[in-house]
This record gives sequence, C-alpha cells and structure tokens, in this order.
Amino acid sequence: MRNWAIGGAAALALAGCVQPSRPGGPVAIEGDSITYETGMCFGACPVYSVTVRPDGSGVFTGKRFTAVSGERAFTATPAQYEAFAAALAPYRPESGEVRYAPGESRCTNAATDMPSVDVRWTRAIGDSQHLYYYFGCNLGETRPIADALGHAPDALPIAALIGERP
Repeated sequence: MRNWAIGGAAALALAGCVQPSRPGGPVAIEGDSITYETGMCFGACPVYSVTVRPDGSGVFTGKRFTAVSGERAFTATPAQYEAFAAALAPYRPESGEVRYAPGESRCTNAATDMPSVDVRWTRAIGDSQHLYYYFGCNLGETRPIADALGHAPDALPIAALIGERP
C-alpha cells in the first residue's frame, strides 16, 4: 500500500510538469530553433540576428543599420513561423554545413561588397545544420536561393525592428 501511495504522489507531482499543447499550432520542443544572421556589406545593409522557435518565441538583435539596436523579444504566430521555416527549408542541408563563400567551390565568381546570411537550424536532439550564403556568389546562377534567403525574414513580425532595407 505504501508503494502505491508513493507512486501516486510521484505521478501527481510529475503531472504538473507536462505542458498542454496548443490546438492547431506547432508544439515547441525546448531547444529547437532557427537562427538567421546577416553580415555586413559595403554600405548601410542592416546587420542583425533573429532566433525563432516553433512556439513563436523569438529574439531580434539589431547590430548595425537597423531601426532597433540591441535585443528585443517578439512573438510570431504559428503561420508566421511556418512561412519562415518553409522559405528556408529547400536550402537546409541534410547534415552539417553548406557554404556559398568567395573562393569556395559553390562560389566560383563573386561580386564584392555584398552582404551575407548565416542560417542555423538547431534541434533539441542535438543535431544542427548550417548554411552560409554570400549574396555576391554566382549572381545569375544562384538568384533563387538569394531571393528566398533575402525575403525569408519578411514572414516574421520584425520589419519595424529591421527598418528600411536598401
């Protein structure tokens, strides 16, 4: 009988640790995130990073040429998170890292002074994928990836934090 009482008390205590799921929305797994970070260019390109999770919680960090400097928390709707993730998904590496950088095999012809973007997908189970893309790489050939990566942040509610883009 004593074991039943201890087991029941333990089950009751653990029940408070279970988070209810939100109907119709993604269920966040602690640690899952997408981080999108822009790099400098020759000029006034916005330099910032944004990290967003499946539950819509996010952090924007304005670094240079943004409307807001420093960290700001924001919340994306499930649809906004899904649109952002979907815009980036075709370019997510199966594993490890993919780079489009001057002097590397995926970037044989590079214009100078262009910005870059560094995207990291991190999962709670410990694996991650990484894509680095320099917007001056093989301009005509890589236009679809440049457009997708360049417009992906438009899906998130951060336009006022970024400010006007050139």
